[in-house]
Amino acid sequence: MGKKTFLDFEQPIADLESKIEELRYVQTESAVDISAEIEQLSKKSQQLTRDIYGVLTPWQITKIARHAERPYTMDYVNDIFTHFVEMHGDRHFADDLSIVGGLARFNGVACMVLGQQKGRDTKERGLRNFGMCKPEGYRKALRLMKTAEKFRLPVFTFVDTPGAYPGIDAEERGQSEAIGRNIFEMAQLEVPIITTVIGEGGSGGALAISVADQVLMLQYAIYSVISPEGCASILWKTADRAQDAADALALTAHRLKALGLIDKIVNEPVGGAHRDAKQMAAFLKRALNDAYRQLSDMHVKDLLDRRYERLQSYGRFTDTKADTKAAGR
Repeated sequence: MGKKTFLDFEQPIADLESKIEELRYVQTESAVDISAEIEQLSKKSQQLTRDIYGVLTPWQITKIARHAERPYTMDYVNDIFTHFVEMHGDRHFADDLSIVGGLARFNGVACMVLGQQKGRDTKERGLRNFGMCKPEGYRKALRLMKTAEKFRLPVFTFVDTPGAYPGIDAEERGQSEAIGRNIFEMAQLEVPIITTVIGEGGSGGALAISVADQVLMLQYAIYSVISPEGCASILWKTADRAQDAADALALTAHRLKALGLIDKIVNEPVGGAHRDAKQMAAFLKRALNDAYRQLSDMHVKDLLDRRYERLQSYGRFTDTKADTKAAGR
C-alpha cells in the first residue's frame, strides 16, 4: 500500500493508520493472527475520518482541495473518457501545457474535453506552471471549444487552478483579453457545456473555462474570486490571516450551492478524492452522465436562453432607492 500524505488536522488519523501498518507488518513477519485487531482499528480509523471530515472549516477544505495526491484533470480523462486524442497549441503563440484538452468519447458519444493540469513532481509542476494558464492556454481552450461547436460536440471542462498566471509576459500578451474573450465566447457557444470544479477554482483563471450550462463541484473543492492568501494580503496586509479570509469568502461547495452559483455537489469518498481516485471517478462519471442527459436534447436557442438566464441570475441585491421611497411614505 502506498504511503499516504496526511494534512495537519488529520494527525489523529495518521497516528491510527501508523499503528495499523505496524500490526500488518507484524502479521506478515510472524505466524501470529491479529487480523481481528487490524479490522477493528481499520473501522475505528474510518469512523474517525468521518467524524473529522464532518466538521471541516473552509480553510481545512482549502487544504484538501490543494492536496498533492488529489486526482487531476488527466486522471479523470483516463478514467471517465475513452479514445482521448490530445490537441496542442493556440495557433498564435505556443502550446501552454498548464491546460490539456482534446477529442474523446463519453459513454460512446464524441465530445471535447479540456481542463487545467497541475504537476505531480517538481519537473512536471514547472512544465505545467502549477496549473496557472497564460493567454496562449486560454486561447488554446477557446480553439478547442470552437472546434467542438463546428462539429456539434458537447464540451466537458475541468477546473483546477490557483488562478491565471500573473507574470509580466502573460500581461504583455493580453491575459485579461484572453480571459474576457473566453467568457464572451462560452456564453454563446452553441453546444452543451458542462464544467466540474475538481480542486481549486481560482478567480478569472477558473471562470475562463467555466461559463457553462451545468456547473458541478466536488465536495471538497473550492471556487472563489481570489485565493484566501490573496484576500488576506489585501484586507489585512498579511497572508497569515488566510484562515479568516477563507471563512469570509464563501468558497466551499455547500455555500456556493446555497447561493445558486453551482448546480450540483459531487460527493467524495471518505477522506477526500485522493483516498480513492477510482471511486471518485465513478461518482463523477455518474454525475456527468446525469448532467449531459439533461442538456443533450435541448434545441440550440433554448440552450442559449437558459445559459443567459443562468448567468443573469448570479448575485443578489436590494434596491435601496425603492426602499427609501417606501419608507418615506
